[in-house]
Amino acid sequence: MARPPATVLAFDFGARRIGIAVGNTLTGSARALTTIGERRDEPRWAAITRLIAEWQPQLLVVGLPVHADGTPHAMTAEAAAFAQRLRSTFALPVETADERHTTQAAQGEIEAAGGGRAARASRDAIAARLILQGWLDERTRAAS
Repeated sequence: MARPPATVLAFDFGARRIGIAVGNTLTGSARALTTIGERRDEPRWAAITRLIAEWQPQLLVVGLPVHADGTPHAMTAEAAAFAQRLRSTFALPVETADERHTTQAAQGEIEAAGGGRAARASRDAIAARLILQGWLDERTRAAS
């Protein structure tokens, strides 16, 4: 039985910035949305709350950073804790997705487009789009 279409927000969690993307399971596509550059906890969560209220997602996806060989590192636990806080704060399902190489791929897209400082500022949102697009693609493959 097919699942109903859902709006999904994805997060590229970082200590300095959080990139955010939005996508839809019906179209199977994702787009970069914004980057939260605030490092303090309270403003970060206020911005996330506003985005969730605006987009009304049915599901959240958090990129889980790991080393190239798949082993965890320091940020893995922080991203997992962020995912758990999303789950408990918003009472929404939260899934994690492998985010290996997404920041590098996002940087590559920016450089290929000749992006300057403004484009580089969107790197984390682009990384979130890549995380979400990979999650959507994997979901489509699994349904086939």
